[in-house]
Amino acid sequence: MKINKTFQYFVIGIALIMLPMGLQVFGNAWVRIVDIALLYVLLAIGLNIVVGYAGLLDLGYVAFFAVGAYMYALLGSSQLSENFAWIAAIYPNGLHTPILIVIPLAAGLAALFGVLLGAPTLKLRGDYLAIVTLGFGEIIRVFLNNLDYPVNITNGPKGISGIDAFHIFGVDMGRPFKLFGLQLTSVEMYYYLFIALVLVSILLSHRLALSRVGRAWMAIREDEVAAKAMGINTRNLKLLAFAMGATFGGVSGALFASFQGFVSPESFTLMESIMIVSMVVLGGLGHLPGVVLGAVLLAALPEVLRYVASPLQAYTGGRLDASILRQLLIASAMIVIMLMRPRGLWPSPDHGKSLQTTN
Repeated sequence: MKINKTFQYFVIGIALIMLPMGLQVFGNAWVRIVDIALLYVLLAIGLNIVVGYAGLLDLGYVAFFAVGAYMYALLGSSQLSENFAWIAAIYPNGLHTPILIVIPLAAGLAALFGVLLGAPTLKLRGDYLAIVTLGFGEIIRVFLNNLDYPVNITNGPKGISGIDAFHIFGVDMGRPFKLFGLQLTSVEMYYYLFIALVLVSILLSHRLALSRVGRAWMAIREDEVAAKAMGINTRNLKLLAFAMGATFGGVSGALFASFQGFVSPESFTLMESIMIVSMVVLGGLGHLPGVVLGAVLLAALPEVLRYVASPLQAYTGGRLDASILRQLLIASAMIVIMLMRPRGLWPSPDHGKSLQTTN
């Protein structure tokens, strides 16, 4: 059995290494779709800690994504040097912060915002908590959208461009790189960075779920009153859940900013938060394989459906807009899946077990 598992992991590893090379045959666009899907996997894993493990419905998770993205945009571009003379005097060519500093900073800043969100909402549950977190996400987006006057920090709705690509061991990930005779494109190098971070995140989240903290979160999720009666410090554990979940969002935001080279408030709307929550719910609350599956499907499906919506648009003589038709197909697929699999595509075997036994 152990040999079989080792062999399975070996085959999966080889497949993940070869995947971008195989997709490159069809063009960079398909590798880019996989890169974006991996970013959403990171976001879904972080939100799963809050929603899946601790049972706290968070509709403002995209705010942490925005915080990480804008933090790297400011530290990896000439935006601050162009608008602050004292920064320009020290860094005339702009700040170009290395990845080893950016990733911990993004994680720490997002965790701080997670605690700031969690502290006032400790006594809220269900719909009320969802409404407050939704408002928090919108406040961050509006704040970023208007922080260009009287002092221009975020450049407002125009966004920040010219963001540096990551540099790892002297390799510029924004340009092609030759390795053992193979030329890796920028999207391929980002793929390997993203897949490495996704695997590390999955391992951390899995070990967290098996720890005492993870079991305490699940106790709070099933029955907060009973958990408090058993001596669990629900206040601190809720704050920890918000902070840990936000950490993943902040790191994902920094990766997104480097990958895109541009950020604007339009990338962090309420629809993004709803999409990330849908990934967790569609895959299976509290179950890592299901969350990863849901994130990959919902991130890749809109791009794949481009090739379905365009022929349908042509068939109707252009009377149907391709983007609207694509959204209609996605919504229809989600409705069908949730009707057939109400607990998600790959639900956790333990989630909701107490409710089933009670009934």
